[in-house]
Amino acid sequence: MNDPESALEIIERLHVMGYQFSIDDFGTGYSSLANLRKMPLTELKIDRSFVMGIMDSDNDATIVKATINLAHNLGLQVTAEGVESKEIMAKLKDYGCDVAQGYYLSKPLSVTDFTQWMSASERHN
Repeated sequence: MNDPESALEIIERLHVMGYQFSIDDFGTGYSSLANLRKMPLTELKIDRSFVMGIMDSDNDATIVKATINLAHNLGLQVTAEGVESKEIMAKLKDYGCDVAQGYYLSKPLSVTDFTQWMSASERHN
């Protein structure tokens, strides 16, 4: 991101080749609304620092809900990071969030453990 114009050119070339891009940790660091209108994105990932506060902070809840609506209106899928409880998961579902990740769903897993976890999940569904 030291050279945003060069980075955007590379991203555009990769997009033409069929690669898809996400903005990770949206709302922090280098992420900005300008990136949403310039880059060929498919997904926006909301930073855990906002998601984890939606039950206790009206401001965080408003930011997360508005970000989900904005992303959907731009045709993007939304992933919420930092989902740590059933209550947060339910609130995100009410907001229309597409994907969730966090310890409520699973701790980080190796490929082998993930494959076993998926197999067990499919047997229970």
